[in-house]
Amino acid sequence: MKPDDAAGIGEALEAYLKRSGLKRRVDQAGVVDAWPELVGPQIARVTTAQGVSEDGVLFVTVATAAWMQELQLQSPSILQKLTSRGRPIRRISWSLGTPGAGRR
Repeated sequence: MKPDDAAGIGEALEAYLKRSGLKRRVDQAGVVDAWPELVGPQIARVTTAQGVSEDGVLFVTVATAAWMQELQLQSPSILQKLTSRGRPIRRISWSLGTPGAGRR
């Protein structure tokens, strides 16, 4: 496959995702894998993004109640950062749990 072919396939896939309405869900789901990069190492050490609901709620487990309280206060700035990076998340649902344990 030539580089031009790969670019053409990428463009076709992007166009299909937009037409089918799946692009928003793909962008939302990408938050789970990109979570450590999006929030930085300090927050990533004590949290795990578990999944995203169809209506844009991101579910995140947090290691301690103290961290959960801090992150709830930081929710507006985290949401703004996610949105500015093309991640259409409308709300974050924080819950106590073991970071790294099974994703949704």
